[in-house]
Amino acid sequence: MSAEFIHTGGCHCKSVRWQVEAPASVVALECNCSYCSMRGTSGFSVPSSKFKLIGDSNNFISTYSFNTHTARHTFCKVCGITSFYTPRSNPPGNAVTVVVSCVDPGTISHVEIRHFDGRDFEKAIERLAQEN
Repeated sequence: MSAEFIHTGGCHCKSVRWQVEAPASVVALECNCSYCSMRGTSGFSVPSSKFKLIGDSNNFISTYSFNTHTARHTFCKVCGITSFYTPRSNPPGNAVTVVVSCVDPGTISHVEIRHFDGRDFEKAIERLAQEN
């Protein structure tokens, strides 16, 4: 098991700030579902217990959901950036996905990007479970 570090990050205007405990080398999923493919982001998931909002960030967060309304796409009310979200694969309370490009520079040493076929969600989850 890799050593874990405290990474910090957030949105563009810095109204939303968070910290996450994760290895310096992460595996990020790049999803092609209808929402993620338009956003063009990739992220890595951590247990909810390893993610913490900092300061009054909660005051600046809004949430968007669609389809099954399981995924919770959070974004900053000021600048509109999604720096973290709760994916459909990890319902609320289980895990948080952090957008790699929103992690502050200096603590992530390596990012492996893996494709996640969100357009065929059920099969993609099955494949992901087999890989882990």
